[in-house]
This record gives sequence, structure tokens and C-alpha cells, in this order.
Amino acid sequence: MGQLESKVALVTGASRGIGKSIALKFASEGANVAFTYSRENNQIEEVVKELEGYGIKAKAYRSNAADFSECEQLIKDITNDFGSLEVIVNNAGITKDNLLMRMSEEDFDKVISVNLKSVFNTTKSALRGFLKSRKGSIINISSVVGVNGNPGQSNYSASKAGIHGFTKSMAKELGSRNIRVNAIAPGFIATEMTEVLGEDVIENWTKGIPLKRAGNPEDVANLCVFLASDNSSYITGQVINVCGGMST
Repeated sequence: MGQLESKVALVTGASRGIGKSIALKFASEGANVAFTYSRENNQIEEVVKELEGYGIKAKAYRSNAADFSECEQLIKDITNDFGSLEVIVNNAGITKDNLLMRMSEEDFDKVISVNLKSVFNTTKSALRGFLKSRKGSIINISSVVGVNGNPGQSNYSASKAGIHGFTKSMAKELGSRNIRVNAIAPGFIATEMTEVLGEDVIENWTKGIPLKRAGNPEDVANLCVFLASDNSSYITGQVINVCGGMST
């Protein structure tokens, strides 16, 4: 028996990277997994098959997390297809990095919309079902730059800091209904996105990390499993760093 046996989980933005790792870890622990993607690509069916290899039900949904009406329809479709929904991982996100002097209003608004408003959209859309069943775990994927800030990422940092405030507020609103809300703030995680930075940049980053290495997507996924499981039944309203000591 896995830690998430027979639970139904939604992971947004899970076609690759951290999101995909979370979806696979959930499946390995017995959860049925719904996941979203924003653009058509030939990897989606492969991810579904990989998830189904664990003997669970899996389905992919094309959905724009920044669009409230699409999120409403997504939750309806998942509930119809799977029968229930107990866990949400709000992972969808983008970057549009630049110094503020060069940052366009469009790039600021886009990052806030995709990274922060998407958390509102999905949580709000699923809330009625969670309240009715009086159970659920919502996990919001943030970043240590939402705690510490970072030059050239004012939009991204603001979106992630906003997630922290949203998480803590929702935990206080929903705790009496046995619905838990937590956030995970990853540090420097080795993914497809970070591979393009080059060895020199990665080396400079890791010098400032007490554990002297980048994290793996599985490091984030393992914590997601814990927060989604009944083993964390007394944990809510927390922002937990997964950063090798980068933010202390």
C-alpha cells in the first residue's frame, strides 16, 4: 500500500520538470493522477503511459491555469472522470526575467497571472467539492526567491511571495473543514530549465548552497507526497524550503 493509495490528485503544469516528477511520485504511491499542460507536444501521451505503468488511472488535460473559466471546467472534468479530488498541487508557472528598468508591463502582468492568479483560479474552482467532503490537501509550489528576492526577478519574486500570503490565509480559512494548505519553496533545482544556464552559472549557484549541490525534482516530489498524505495531518499554513540550506 502506497502513502496515497486511491487518492485523486491534480498536478498543474506536469508535462516536464518538477511537475512531472511530482506526478510520477504520486503515481508510485498509489494516487490516481490528473495533470495539466499548456501546449500540445508529443511527450504528453508518453507521460500518461508512464504514470499508468504504476497501475493507476491517469489523464492529461490541456488547460490554461491563468484562465478562471478554464480552471472551473478543468475541475468539473476531473471530478466527472475520476469521481473525486482530494489533492491539488499548484505547480504551473513561468519566468520572464529582466531588470525592472527593462521589464515590460506585459511581462510583469503575465508572470503574476500565470504564477499567482492560477493558484487562486484552481483553489477557488475546487473549493466547493473540498468543503463538501471536508477533506483535502492543497500544495502550492513557490520558490526561495519569494522569501529572499532576486535581482532581475521582481515579477517572479512578487508572484511567489504572493503565494505565501495566499497559502497562510487559506490555511486559516479552511482549517476548520479539515482542508490543509501548504507551500513548498524550492531552491536551485536541476531541471530542463536550469540546464541551459551553463556550467559556470551552475557552479556559482552551488557555491552559495551549504549542501554544495543543486537539488533534484525528486527532492520536491518527496515532500509533496508527505504533505498530500495523512502523515502530515497536523501540518497546515507552512512554507517549507527545499533548498539545501540556501535560505536559512
